[in-house]
Amino acid sequence: MASNAQGSHVKALLVEDAAVEILFHSAILRMFHCETTVAKTGKEAVDLFLEGKKFDIVLCEKEMPVMNGLEAVEKIRAIGEIDVKIVGVSVDCNAMEAFMSAGADVFVPKPITLDVLGAIIQEIINKKNNAMV
Repeated sequence: MASNAQGSHVKALLVEDAAVEILFHSAILRMFHCETTVAKTGKEAVDLFLEGKKFDIVLCEKEMPVMNGLEAVEKIRAIGEIDVKIVGVSVDCNAMEAFMSAGADVFVPKPITLDVLGAIIQEIINKKNNAMV
């Protein structure tokens, strides 16, 4: 599936504070040829959007220091970022409702699998390709 994403130029923001998770998720995103930026707190993620940075997808962990993922999602949506695909991720399977209420497009329980993330990235690529037509 990764080969379908080649040359896709999908810009991903990984919002995660755990080093092992950053390595794992970054590796998966690289498999799909995503240009990845890492924010270790929700505040860092919001600040990137306030600086004018644009992303196609945000993978956002629920539990983080300074500002949690739910607050970050709410703030990102509140500043007008409606086109970015926000994916809430957590080991807490009960976090889905909270993420969806905050403004996430989808919730994926950890651990994220290649198939699940690949399908989401392929959806973004298809949307970008259709917008170019």
